[in-house]
Amino acid sequence: MTKYEIMFIVKADISEDEVKNTVTSFEKVLTGMGAKILDSKDLGQKKLAYEINKEVRGYYHLLNVECESKAVKEFDRKALIDERIVRHLIIKEEN
Repeated sequence: MTKYEIMFIVKADISEDEVKNTVTSFEKVLTGMGAKILDSKDLGQKKLAYEINKEVRGYYHLLNVECESKAVKEFDRKALIDERIVRHLIIKEEN
């Protein structure tokens, strides 16, 4: 299994409960595909470096996971579809 670092930004104009539900649902996408979440960090609300789709702020969240590439591909697919996710980045960690 490969280790990945996943950073994603959730829209700031939704409630904190909705942000938590979004994070939980995306963690379930990974664990449902056999991923092991090593660390999950809420980095809080921050100002974006530049405007993305008229958003200037967002809730940052960082996941460190160990999984097969199919789980990461499914996360990527769902993050692109979900309107609550402003931006996401998946990095494969070197061993």
